Amino acid sequence: MSNIILIGASGFVGSAILNEALSRGHQVTAIVRHPEKVTTTHSNLKVIAADIQNAAALTDIIKGADAVISSYNPGWGNPNIYNDTLTGYKSIIDAVKQANVTRLLVVGGAGSLYVKPGVTVMDTGVLPEAIMPGVKGLAEVYYNQLKPLTNLDWAFFSPAGNIAPGERTGNYRLGKDDLIVNDKGESNISVEDYAVAMINELETPQHHNERFTIGY
Repeated sequence: MSNIILIGASGFVGSAILNEALSRGHQVTAIVRHPEKVTTTHSNLKVIAADIQNAAALTDIIKGADAVISSYNPGWGNPNIYNDTLTGYKSIIDAVKQANVTRLLVVGGAGSLYVKPGVTVMDTGVLPEAIMPGVKGLAEVYYNQLKPLTNLDWAFFSPAGNIAPGERTGNYRLGKDDLIVNDKGESNISVEDYAVAMINELETPQHHNERFTIGY
């Protein structure tokens, strides 16, 4: 059993990770903006309201944890999502280091994955313009905040191009920097299987200071 800090546990991906972690017997401290949005109850779950942008307060909460999993998203409807993503992750990274927690797993985005050499999903024009600020923010977190880090064991886990509610099959493929597609050119994963792979990575680390991705 691990003592996990889960940031953004009330969100779409975060709630799936929360359920998967609890089902495997882990102790989870969920950090959220609105505790009332966490509808799961469990003897191994503690829910704390906190401002992610406050690194000092965050440091105090996460001290003693075995790992931090971050599904932080300032909200797709937030007009400041780009800047808030960057400042939020700077705060999270600073807090993790200050708390002497050595493992950080980040729910990444698919936008920075490659579809062919030198061309990312963001470059193809298939993503709606409305979500591009958030997509670009997460990409910059990966490139500019995580990749230069040498004193923290991090992993940035990008989902498939389409992540949606579905089945927990446990059958999927993992890759590194390239979008995983099926024989029809589709890139899909259920949020349940994404959560399985994230907790697998927590329990049996395979990726260190790198990005990895998932798909069917």
